[in-house]
Amino acid sequence: MSDRPEHPDRFSEEQATFAVRRTPPDLEAGLAAIRNTLATLPRRPGVYRMLDDAGEVLYVGKARALRNRVASYTLVGRLPDRLKRMVAQTRDMVVVLTGSEAEALLLESQLIKRHRPAYNVLLRDDKSFPFIALDGGHRFPRLSKHRGARRPGTVYYGPFASAGSVNMTLNALQKLFLLRSCSDSFMANRSRPCLLYQIRRCSGPCVGRIDEAAYAGLVAEARAFLGGEAGRVQGRLAAAMQEAAAGQDYERAAVLRDRLKALTFIQGSQAINAGDERIDADVLAIAREGGVTGVQVFFIRGGQNWGHRALFPAHSRDVDEAEVLAAFLGQFYADLQPPRLLLLDRALPEADVLAEALSQLAGHRVTLKVPQRGRLKALVDQARRNAVEAVARRLAEQTSHDRNMAALAEAFGLSAPPRRIEIYDNSHVQGSHARGAMVVAGPQGFVKSAYRTFAMKPGDVTPGDDYAMMGAMLRRRFRRLLEEDPDGTGVDWPDLLLIDGGRGQVAAARAALAELEVEDVAVVGIAKGPDRNAGREIFHLADGRELTLPPNDPLLFLLQRLRDEAHRFAIGGHRAGRARAMTVSTLDEVPGVGPARKKALLLHFGTARAVKAASLEDLLKAPGISRATAEAVYSHFHPGA
Repeated sequence: MSDRPEHPDRFSEEQATFAVRRTPPDLEAGLAAIRNTLATLPRRPGVYRMLDDAGEVLYVGKARALRNRVASYTLVGRLPDRLKRMVAQTRDMVVVLTGSEAEALLLESQLIKRHRPAYNVLLRDDKSFPFIALDGGHRFPRLSKHRGARRPGTVYYGPFASAGSVNMTLNALQKLFLLRSCSDSFMANRSRPCLLYQIRRCSGPCVGRIDEAAYAGLVAEARAFLGGEAGRVQGRLAAAMQEAAAGQDYERAAVLRDRLKALTFIQGSQAINAGDERIDADVLAIAREGGVTGVQVFFIRGGQNWGHRALFPAHSRDVDEAEVLAAFLGQFYADLQPPRLLLLDRALPEADVLAEALSQLAGHRVTLKVPQRGRLKALVDQARRNAVEAVARRLAEQTSHDRNMAALAEAFGLSAPPRRIEIYDNSHVQGSHARGAMVVAGPQGFVKSAYRTFAMKPGDVTPGDDYAMMGAMLRRRFRRLLEEDPDGTGVDWPDLLLIDGGRGQVAAARAALAELEVEDVAVVGIAKGPDRNAGREIFHLADGRELTLPPNDPLLFLLQRLRDEAHRFAIGGHRAGRARAMTVSTLDEVPGVGPARKKALLLHFGTARAVKAASLEDLLKAPGISRATAEAVYSHFHPGA
């Protein structure tokens, strides 16, 4: 969904012509491009894209009648300043016809997520939400956390607001229902119960401590609880505990008591709930202050609260809050199946079209409701209060960030506070599996989608030469940046490079930039202080000066956090590369030897080293190895023999 001006059913050519005469040249060029497209447009539903002179998408919109909607952009006097700027940059349009306005809305949301236009309201946080999955394709179904594509035969519960909330719930569910969480392969190879059985978080199906029928009973209880029947499960557990205690089976009574405690914990951890109503609903409220717009989402499933999250749409400052919320819904549910009920804190424009589109997406009817009284109204009010608090926190964080950026610019002698900081670090073990890492920080914090690793190939640098690694990494980074954006006007150009290292690393970085004739990027090194004492870091500036900051300076804490994030990411990349190297075999380099033949050789000889040392006659004795394959293997390891 998008923001758009009001449009008449008809428009006056005289009005449009009069507007063009009074407009500046850029706006005239944009109007000419729009009128050129307008001449061929029908009054049918569809989606339009406005493009700039480089072919980049400026805006995506949908319409019930394309001709009427696009015509409204030629009435310059009715456009807000934001849309006037958009029209002035427009040089072409692309139009797609759809069967209905609901289909147009769905396509619009997909295109906005794909192109992220500068004049659309954008949902910043595209991370997938975690679910709890109950695998039904096994005799002993597994209860686990799941993200990504759904598997057939598996039942999913959620979404949960964060990995932390789903992990906490899973931990309690293990105590409550004793369902296994291990993988199928792990379970198949157990000869004795694991630690989870010992601490009463699993019923031990891997070694026959529970039969299939009893385990199925636990699965049925888990389904009932996750489906909103917590009261029935609680009553049954309480009755079973009393029965066990009456029969003096105190060990079983203690197990049931612990399960009841876990159930109470899950219910008590729900900050809000829908009372006794077994509803599946998302509760959404929007708030705005100081140019910051926040949307609070609560996930209610089976009457239980599965957590909440605040999200902050971009490009929303000058857009009506109801329009922002409508645009948010279209993008938010493009990859997340909506529940049957959406509880909102305000009425939305074109709510019927949005409900129809979401129903098509979900495969069931979706209702948008603005409750006026009762328990559902209380849920919306709670979401609204959380939205206001989230925006206030965001403003405070933004103010603090702006203050730190200004202090950073003053401390390092920058002409302006940096908008994009790139932090670089290296990681290796005595020169092996060397990896460079780049992390990025912007006005909204770390930009994890922009993180990069740089694998140092044999021959690139001398193993263990940290200075050469830093130079090679920066040459690769900026050579590509110069190819993609030679003018240096894009958002990917950094204002500051923060190097994890001292004077030598800074010199290597400056030399790499000078080689590529990059002159307008500041470079600062951050090195551990005496005795590698955190809090006494020394900052090395490009002009040779050294700087230290007071131990309790907020700017120092920020710079330490940036450095530590780069270090964490570099070590992670190094460990991943080392783990991959452990799975590589010298047999992978032999032409004509695929996974099946590799497995046959390793099963016969035991190790790759033994295969390498084997004679041709020994290779021929391996099952499934033909003479041609044996000769290829032997020739590879014994060239010239």
